[in-house]
Amino acid sequence: MDVLQATVAARSDSPRARLATRLAFLICGFGLASWAPLIPYAKQRLGIDDGGMGVLLLCLGAGSVAAMLRTGPLCARYGCRPVVVASALALLLLLPLLSLVASPWLLGAVLLGFGGALGSLDVAMNVHAVEVEREAGIPLMSGFHAMFSVGGFVGSALVTSMLSAGATPLTCTVSCAALMAATLAVTHPRLIETPRVAAGHSLAWPRSGAIVLLAALAAVCFLVEGAMLDWSALLLTTQSLAAPAQAGLGYAFFSIAMTTGRFGGDAVTARLGDRAMVRWGGLVSVAGFGVLLWATSLPWALLGFVLIGLGASNVVPVLFRRAGALPGMPAAIAVASLTTVGYGGGLLGPAAVGFVSHFTSLPTAFWLLGALMVLVPICAGRVTR
Repeated sequence: MDVLQATVAARSDSPRARLATRLAFLICGFGLASWAPLIPYAKQRLGIDDGGMGVLLLCLGAGSVAAMLRTGPLCARYGCRPVVVASALALLLLLPLLSLVASPWLLGAVLLGFGGALGSLDVAMNVHAVEVEREAGIPLMSGFHAMFSVGGFVGSALVTSMLSAGATPLTCTVSCAALMAATLAVTHPRLIETPRVAAGHSLAWPRSGAIVLLAALAAVCFLVEGAMLDWSALLLTTQSLAAPAQAGLGYAFFSIAMTTGRFGGDAVTARLGDRAMVRWGGLVSVAGFGVLLWATSLPWALLGFVLIGLGASNVVPVLFRRAGALPGMPAAIAVASLTTVGYGGGLLGPAAVGFVSHFTSLPTAFWLLGALMVLVPICAGRVTR
């Protein structure tokens, strides 16, 4: 009875649960971004070329996808609270090892585990977010996802600042791990107990038409985000819209617009509804591609990046919300399926853009991205039915 009362109290304490969810997203974004500035140091320490480093970085993505497939059933069976804690602990413990290992094989193994921890945390925190939002009865998902972006900015800025001040990679990673541990200590007691059901499958993979459509649209959005990260600077330079020193402005404006849109997205979604948010978000993003690819000057191109970021910012949170509410499917399985396929789109997207641009041109590849985004407003009615 005491355990039941404690569980009910935890689930009814919405502000505490919201804080825990925001902190979980913060930890995930912070942990991932803390590793990114250290990649050149790892490459130099191991004495490998760009191709070898690229193969090693694939281990992170492979570990993430493999863990995502398995995490949904684990969350369904045991609840997402222990999965959030275990994956966050693994993340912060593995982070310092990334700055220590001196063998490509060892780094690949650590990256595989690091990616697995990221993938598990990504699924578990989104399942937790779905349940917290359901308990609150108001849109919260966009704000949760915005905290991932905040964590990414803080993590990369902190490590870059420490490295610039002369700190060693090990000092940076240990410091970041300590901050993550302190944040997790605040997060853990505020996590709610999510429903536990028999998963029915050992792997979370889309099996019904509804989740396949949601996952496909999520993959499109993640594909666009990944392409912006890897190809926006090159697009600006090849189109003679920016000098190499200014080429990073495109992704910077896109990221700022996406984060800003997510912080305000819950209030807008509460007013307009999920269907209007997906439809208008998709249309704004498509319009952004048009402005970007027809731009004749840098200010117009940057406006295009802003529109793409604002339009896409709240589509994925709505897709997660809808996945968690699908009838006849545990929220953990649905969210894990969507996360896995969406993340796969983010991984494969930049490579696909490179492939298309090789045979045609980079602007043509971006036009195809805009064409894929047209699917979002077209399917808005169906996915929010």
